[in-house]
Amino acid sequence: MAKFPDWLESIPFPMIITNREAVIKSYNSLFFKLFDHVAVGKNIQELFREWEVLGSHHVSVEQENQSYLFQYKNIECETESLVLYIVSDGTPIQRLQDRISELEYENQELDAVFENSSDGIYITDSDGLTLKINAAVGKFLGHPKEIFLGKNIKQLLQDGVVNEALTFKVLAKGKTVHSVPTNKFNTHLKTAVPIFNEAGEIKKVVTYVRDLSESNHLYQELKKALEINKQYKEELEKLKNKTWWDPDIIVESKKMMDIYEMGNRIAEYDATVLVLGETGVGKDVLARHIYQASQRALKGDFIKINCGSIPPELLESELFGYEPGSFTGASRSGKPGMFELADKGSLFLDEVGELSLALQVKLLRVLQDKQIQRIGGTKPKNIDVRLIAATNRNLKQMVEKGEFREDLYYRLNVLPISIPPLRERREDILPLVQSFLHEITERYGIQKEFDHNLKNFFYHYNWPGNVRELSNLVERLVLTVPKSFITASDLPEEYRDKKEVPVAYIKEMTLKEAAEFAEKEVLSVAIQKFKNTYELAEGLGTSQATIVRKLKKYNLTITTA
Repeated sequence: MAKFPDWLESIPFPMIITNREAVIKSYNSLFFKLFDHVAVGKNIQELFREWEVLGSHHVSVEQENQSYLFQYKNIECETESLVLYIVSDGTPIQRLQDRISELEYENQELDAVFENSSDGIYITDSDGLTLKINAAVGKFLGHPKEIFLGKNIKQLLQDGVVNEALTFKVLAKGKTVHSVPTNKFNTHLKTAVPIFNEAGEIKKVVTYVRDLSESNHLYQELKKALEINKQYKEELEKLKNKTWWDPDIIVESKKMMDIYEMGNRIAEYDATVLVLGETGVGKDVLARHIYQASQRALKGDFIKINCGSIPPELLESELFGYEPGSFTGASRSGKPGMFELADKGSLFLDEVGELSLALQVKLLRVLQDKQIQRIGGTKPKNIDVRLIAATNRNLKQMVEKGEFREDLYYRLNVLPISIPPLRERREDILPLVQSFLHEITERYGIQKEFDHNLKNFFYHYNWPGNVRELSNLVERLVLTVPKSFITASDLPEEYRDKKEVPVAYIKEMTLKEAAEFAEKEVLSVAIQKFKNTYELAEGLGTSQATIVRKLKKYNLTITTA
């Protein structure tokens, strides 16, 4: 049995002593338990499969897939110089070594990516001091990268080495900053990104530089595509507005189709619209349609005021509003006028011809200055209002008589639209009747129908009150006639006494033209009675093929009650 020195045995760690030539001189029992093949006189390095010196006082060894750490110290004895080793578990150290190796490998890979990137990469600290830079930056700027390392961006700017630095913009804003090329001579696209520490402070700034000179053609194509895309978006918005259609608007005649198409086209322009036409033709319906078809419908309201229904002394306060205590009876909190309520939207001035000359002056000033001033106010207010005016009067004649200001007339008459009376667009009459009948019966929860003779009356009557009169008569018949099937004999007395001419010749025409005119009139009435072309052919005593051809010729469609 081996004899272990007492002083070595007193130490609670595996220990071994060698001379400077690594020859074993002594060891304790704890060391022997770990390495039973140890023997005095052997070279210590021969005991292990691997022997790696770590720094000046540590050695990593491996024996039977087990790692150990030897901490050693040189000691001097009287007769010779010795080395004292203390043994500990080397697994944690081995893990650290493995991790260090991995990190070194990863760092080498990152360095390779960093250096070989076609994009320039420039890293500074929070003071603008250059920490790291790759070769691409030097290539872009025409200087070797050694000129930048350790230098402050401020100094490089002063020396003219660089002409722009995003670092300080990032430090000031605390977020990513971009710089795009502004002309064909500057082809560098730059992005500077802040790197934050755990305290949320900027620790470093990384700037990426991409040279677009080789892809400048693609860049120009991209700009062109973006411009085209912008144009497409604008066209789509216009198309969307143009094709917008309120399902409650009943329009069949070409005249009214043209008018509403015009409304769609001018909807996005803020020029003043003047809607002309007899009472009841639907001027307010067109005005609301123009508003709904514009972007203003998304931003502001549609405000309507009838200039003829409000006394002149009150109309000014309704239009322009008033400040608190402006006059006796005024609200203590004041009141905004219609112009203010319509801000960002549209204001519809119905019966604008009824405005007094004094109010005409104020309206003219609003149209010119785009500002209003409340009654009792001292400061004007800016407004953004699209004005739509309407009248059933002849403003031109009123100007000649001195009843309407000429300058205001031309301010209003920028986009004039004249709506024809119902008698001049008879194609709209029966569709309007059907729409009113449906709406009224739905509202009151009743079922009523009109016979073809009553529809024939509707079609041929001249309607001096236009659409409003037609709507009122339909509602009157529905509510006053107890029968569910209403005929021409149920008409009020004032209508039965009228002797309307069913067909009015507005010009001399040939026999062929007269025959076609009469044929179209007969078909227009018949399609309201019959449900399909077969019934229509039987009722008119002709073939179904003839009916189809004639309907196509006159652009007519069967409408069932």
